[in-house]
Amino acid sequence: MTLKQYKDLFLATLVPVVDAGEAERFFYITLEELAGWRRMDYLMHPEAKITATDELRWKAVLNSLEQQQPIQYIFGKAHFYGLEFKVNEDTLIPRPETEELVEWIIHENNKRPAFNVLDIGTGSGCIPITLAKHITQAAVTTIDVSANALAVAKENAQANEVSVNFILTDILQASTLPQQYEVIVSNPPYVRNLEKAEIKPNVLQYEPHLALFVEDSDPLIFYRKIAHLALDYLTPGGKLYFEINQYLGAETVTLLEEIGFTNVILRKDLFGNDRMISCTL
Repeated sequence: MTLKQYKDLFLATLVPVVDAGEAERFFYITLEELAGWRRMDYLMHPEAKITATDELRWKAVLNSLEQQQPIQYIFGKAHFYGLEFKVNEDTLIPRPETEELVEWIIHENNKRPAFNVLDIGTGSGCIPITLAKHITQAAVTTIDVSANALAVAKENAQANEVSVNFILTDILQASTLPQQYEVIVSNPPYVRNLEKAEIKPNVLQYEPHLALFVEDSDPLIFYRKIAHLALDYLTPGGKLYFEINQYLGAETVTLLEEIGFTNVILRKDLFGNDRMISCTL
């Protein structure tokens, strides 16, 4: 088969699952991963043949995509804030909304003198590694409850040539933090079980539920716990940053104000959803 025929096959197979633009994007990602070709290479040589051996690999990818497996898991990597991260079923796939949170933190803190940052719930390590890469004077520590996720994050720190301190801890069971910090950030689990109907199958079936979901009866459990710890472990004037559930912005603001934080700022993401909060001790 030619590349043009495979592109047509991708569209025919995947459009019932995703929209045509996404199906085309999957084709070009696969083209680059399996053939090392860019879009321009394809446009110049659409009739190039795929070898029989490569056809098996193309078919395997297409079958996985048809089953709605995320393409980041198929190829084992994702891109975040200009960096590449290894990902697998033990880690969430980094998202554009989280890039916006990281941009906010970098913008507000990159001129600080040497300071300490704590990230809680590292997953692939995209937040702490990106902060360490772009705020070189920051000493970055990160915590996660999953040993498997921490192993992936450690690989990503090494691959991106940054130093991050990794700690295996269940933050909900923690009574202390390792030291004082000028900045604490977390993108904790925040999707309520009642919202599962809104979650796309590629997320619901493949991404780790441990990192996604909280009980409907107490959806702010992580925010409350982290904020109370931050009262004792943020330096005076220190900043706390969260990614949040878009439906619980007002509730999260109220929680943080009641706990004792000031200058609580709620921000929307590029999609217009309440998505991130900063506050000051």
